[in-house]
Amino acid sequence: MSLDWIYYAISWILLAWHSVWDTIGVPATAALGTNWSWILAIFFLVVTVRVILFPVFVKQIKSQRAMQALQPQVKALQEKHKGDRETLQKEMMELYRKEKANPLMGCLPMFLQIPVFLGLFHVLRRLNPDRGEGAKTLYGWTVDQFDSASAATLFTAPIAGKFGSTAEELARLGANGTTVKIMAGVLVLVMMGTTYLTSRQMILKTGWAEDPQQRMIQRLMLYGIPLSLLISGAIFPIGVIIYWVTNNLFTLGQQQWVLRKFPPPVTATSKPGTSGRNGTQLAKTGGLFGRSKPAAAPQKPAAPKVAAPKPGAKPVNPKKGRPAKRKG
Repeated sequence: MSLDWIYYAISWILLAWHSVWDTIGVPATAALGTNWSWILAIFFLVVTVRVILFPVFVKQIKSQRAMQALQPQVKALQEKHKGDRETLQKEMMELYRKEKANPLMGCLPMFLQIPVFLGLFHVLRRLNPDRGEGAKTLYGWTVDQFDSASAATLFTAPIAGKFGSTAEELARLGANGTTVKIMAGVLVLVMMGTTYLTSRQMILKTGWAEDPQQRMIQRLMLYGIPLSLLISGAIFPIGVIIYWVTNNLFTLGQQQWVLRKFPPPVTATSKPGTSGRNGTQLAKTGGLFGRSKPAAAPQKPAAPKVAAPKPGAKPVNPKKGRPAKRKG
């Protein structure tokens, strides 16, 4: 299956944003060793993708809340089918199907961004001033745009360069190998750190899942993916790492906003404002983006009613019936 449609789509968005900054007057020549029009184009490529995927992000949060609400039932099934893993998995899948909860929804936004990442990786890897004119005009680029992007740098390191660039590749880009390794190495560490923080932020707010499958996914997201970037980051062009870091920062801000505006429901075993680690019994709320009804204020006990005197009845003397005071 050809992926050209992805390369055309990524190129179109990237070139459109570069044209915007070019028209506004962002200098094409390097300032502080950086071609800001291309860096901003990559940044707003992230913004464009995240705006498109925002409805999916909302579904991800809703799914995570639904999974939280099912934790007491999941725990009960684990106790009931302890030692019978096959039956346990079958019962949990039936529970998820019945309650319309998807354990894999939490990873969906990341999976949907993989084509974007691969498309940008392919497009930036092509940047080579020595290519022929026919190769430069692939995916809707003009020769001038291709040459401008090939010369684009971040603090003098080409955005097409990578930590593992060969001497030949660096020579074609006219880059200093030490500068490229330092810049790429720093960005890879930032990429690892921000990737870890995005997962940690969500887990701290929602707690570890009781479902072993969900907990395994959480551990993979928290530790596995950041560690894998230490190795794979060496083959990523600097422009791709800029995209990844920007995407992580966008995710941190978006998650912080959502979790603050729509905090996870409080559990019976958790302190107010937190989400209980075991997630036993969730408080009833109006949903992620619904409005929950405010709790009714406690009513004061009604004062005892005093019967009114009947018409024509003599007034009752409250002092009557009291023992007379003895004269001293």
